[in-house]
Amino acid sequence: MLLAITVALAGVALLQGRITPKLGLDLAGGTTVTLTAKTEKGKNPPSEQMNQAVKIMTQRVNGLGVSDAEVAKQGSNNIVVNVPGEGQNRVVTLIGTTAKLQFRQVFAVADGKPTAAAAPSPSPSPSGKGKDGKSPSPSPSASASPSSQVSPSSSASPRGRAMSQALAAPTPKPSGSGTASPAPSGSPSGVPSGLPTTTAPQAPAADYTGIDDKAVIKQFEALNCYVGDRRAPGSNDPNRKWVAACDQKEEKDQIAKYILGPVRVLGEDVRSANAMPPDPQQGQASWSVSLQFNGKGSRQFGEATTEAYKSYQQAAGSPRSQIAIILDGQVVSAPSINQGAITGGTASIDGPPDSFNQRYATDLANVLKYGALPLEFKQSSIDEVSSTLGADQLRGGLIAGGIGLILVVLYCLLYYRGLGVVAVSSLVVASVITYISVVILGEGMGFRLSLPHIIGLIVSIGITADSFIVYFERLRDELRAGRKLRSSVENAWKRARRTILVADAVTFLAALVLYFLAVGGVAGFAFAMGLTTLIDVVVVFFFTKPMVALLSRTDFFGKGHPLSGLDAKRLRRTPPAASGGAARSTSQEV
Repeated sequence: MLLAITVALAGVALLQGRITPKLGLDLAGGTTVTLTAKTEKGKNPPSEQMNQAVKIMTQRVNGLGVSDAEVAKQGSNNIVVNVPGEGQNRVVTLIGTTAKLQFRQVFAVADGKPTAAAAPSPSPSPSGKGKDGKSPSPSPSASASPSSQVSPSSSASPRGRAMSQALAAPTPKPSGSGTASPAPSGSPSGVPSGLPTTTAPQAPAADYTGIDDKAVIKQFEALNCYVGDRRAPGSNDPNRKWVAACDQKEEKDQIAKYILGPVRVLGEDVRSANAMPPDPQQGQASWSVSLQFNGKGSRQFGEATTEAYKSYQQAAGSPRSQIAIILDGQVVSAPSINQGAITGGTASIDGPPDSFNQRYATDLANVLKYGALPLEFKQSSIDEVSSTLGADQLRGGLIAGGIGLILVVLYCLLYYRGLGVVAVSSLVVASVITYISVVILGEGMGFRLSLPHIIGLIVSIGITADSFIVYFERLRDELRAGRKLRSSVENAWKRARRTILVADAVTFLAALVLYFLAVGGVAGFAFAMGLTTLIDVVVVFFFTKPMVALLSRTDFFGKGHPLSGLDAKRLRRTPPAASGGAARSTSQEV
């Protein structure tokens, strides 16, 4: 059985296409990023908010796997993130994403370029009526006037985006007890040259009816979403009633801008977020993110989609039939609610398969799952870390570990003789399984071998040797009592396995508690120790004990050869009484 397990693990490692472990920050180098909290007037942020930010960032790191990344507060307003390996921009950006999620109703939408003449008050337009009985509307530029409806375009699928731009999938749509899909499409016109068509439904012209904030109208008309980071001032503030915001898309896509109404649902009311694989039976070809709201969020989301659906029934092309999903001040998507209100407390975000892939959905789910950061951060510095110092320490650690292993092997061979070969063989088998496991975990969970991990693996040599010693001593005790070898093997195992299991259980629980309570290198040490403890149980049960039982059938061990470690003279065994009062010869089978 152990052979089958080992072969299966080796097969998995080969299928992954990797035969060496991934290395951590101290062994392979990596990236160190300093994030500085942005506060008003440069004041120091509250320590409670900084501690909460560290906690959320750490959860996001752990959500990606056991990567040995470290997040620590430095000073009063800095957080230092150490990420092992090269090309870790995805992790760094994911950690620093504020992830403030809002759901707002759309009130106006236009192309992301500023109008030819931005004015603080609306200009007349033939569509709709304002408070003065006239129709307020911006004056789109001749080069980019929005069309009546814009249909999705296959060329509008962003590709190769970094995490900082990863939430710009065209036309993601919420779905739940009701479903959401884009409004009927028409023909795009006036699209900026070289840009594919936008996927967001647009009205013929922005309609400002019901918008009582002239300042946000002026901001909306002057907003240029094709330059800068496209985060309009105030767009990330949930306390503002009206905000202007841009699409979170790549520059090659047509970018829309919006006037959004009051916040209807906050990200804190999202109970869970999970990346979901494609479901062809439901007609879904891409990955998606499933959102589950709590009771308050379910009620609020149902009310918002009800109002949006009423707007759709009144005018199918109205932007007010859209619910915008805003993340960090930019619109992730603004789907039209055209098939009924969503009152089931669930929603999903999806998009084109080429952009909304597994990595994209996992990143989005992670930033939403662990909540929004209480502060906004900027990257103050980013440095590459050399592995030279770690390599020197690794060399010294391996030398120390090699010396310790040699001493354990010599002790087993000198004290247990033939049984020592079983112990050494068990150590070799345990080492092979541990190595393959580390390789598999590196590819599957992001596990990176660092100095604390190696220390945990070296310490496990003693733990594994303890299991052998317990069994061998129980076996020798049985033989000293005058029992035969074959029966002693089974009796000794019954007594030893309970002790082995209890000892390994205590070690594993200690590693488990240490892993969840500690961070960084200490957590890595605990993880390695817990892993090798489980492997020790497997090896003792499926290799060591069967090997001893098999060897007990040979003459070398069965007749107590002096080099077997089980000879009667060395054990000072009391021979069992023979029939007729004569003692058996010590050369007789034990």
